[in-house]
Amino acid sequence: MSKLVPEQPLVISPTLAATIGLGEAVMLHVLAELIRHRGQQRHSDSGLRWLCLEERELRRLFPFWGIKESLEYRQSLQNLGVLKLEHIVDAQSVWIAIDDGGEAIAQAKPLPAETTDMPKVKSPLPVSERQGTGSNAAKPIPDDWQPEENWIQLARQHAIPEDFIRSLIPEFVNYWRDRRQARFSWGNAFYKHVLKEWRHEQTRKGARELASTMSPQWLPSADALEILGNVGISHSFIEDAIPEFVLYWRERGVVHGAWNTKFIEHIRRQWAKYTASFGLDDTPRPIADGWQPSADCFEILQLAEIDEAYARSKVPEFVLYWKDSEQVKASWNTVFLQFIKQDWARRLKQGGHDEKLYGEDQTIAGTQQKKIREKFERIADRSWAD
Repeated sequence: MSKLVPEQPLVISPTLAATIGLGEAVMLHVLAELIRHRGQQRHSDSGLRWLCLEERELRRLFPFWGIKESLEYRQSLQNLGVLKLEHIVDAQSVWIAIDDGGEAIAQAKPLPAETTDMPKVKSPLPVSERQGTGSNAAKPIPDDWQPEENWIQLARQHAIPEDFIRSLIPEFVNYWRDRRQARFSWGNAFYKHVLKEWRHEQTRKGARELASTMSPQWLPSADALEILGNVGISHSFIEDAIPEFVLYWRERGVVHGAWNTKFIEHIRRQWAKYTASFGLDDTPRPIADGWQPSADCFEILQLAEIDEAYARSKVPEFVLYWKDSEQVKASWNTVFLQFIKQDWARRLKQGGHDEKLYGEDQTIAGTQQKKIREKFERIADRSWAD
């Protein structure tokens, strides 16, 4: 073998590939070769030769496909009646056999270029599809083409409504008429088209059903938390951001179907801002006795219109709490910033109308809840929602 082609190449019948699909023909050829060399008789079905393979070995046989593609081709061969599978209970193995038509494939030699006879495969394919309607030449799709009932029934085995199947026929015919391509089996091409469109329809339907407004009790899913944790975002940072995220979207009444995705995007943007501002050190440390927030921290609080004197007055309480807890954090600036923002917002939400705030001109007059809400919204950074 040459360096360019270091392995034994696969030899596939063009007629078979055009009839049942290229992927199905490749899988059928590989399995047939293995059964010919390693197959054995079983008492359950003495007429066929069976091969026992582990699932991981079965995946290694087709390294050029992903798991999903491999399963789809396997299922397609089963639907065509060519492949038989029996899974072994409580084991990652499966018995595989090719029906009696497949045995002929396993023992057949590659077809000469001028030969047009196709190996006979036992399957529910329409006779006209298997034999090219009297001639083995590929033909363009007719203007009035309709799939034979066999293909309709085959698609319905996947729980696809017949109305949906038939609604795809005009679009399918027009598409291939415009391209003037020829095929041996238009029924098989239509069957694959129906499966693909049905998967897309289910995905679209699922997205529509999941779309909803933000709930007051909304929490990110475990998968979302795991994704954020895997990139090094602290759990406390995520928890502190949830109330603000929920409040923002509840007030706007937006209908959305992917709140977890939106939350992940928001947290990543916010975390990037904090790490850039604080020069985050990834080494967790306990808080020092004389710890003080950095100048960058107070600048961010000033942008949120939180009084610096108020924030500084909270430092001793903050240090004492975390000293007693004996916990370690990668960035105490981040923890302090979240603590101050959350505490300040809570004070405003409670509506202390005659409470004197620490900054100059920071008094909220009367019980005017509108001013309180406006003040609270200015504190929260909502640039991520634009």
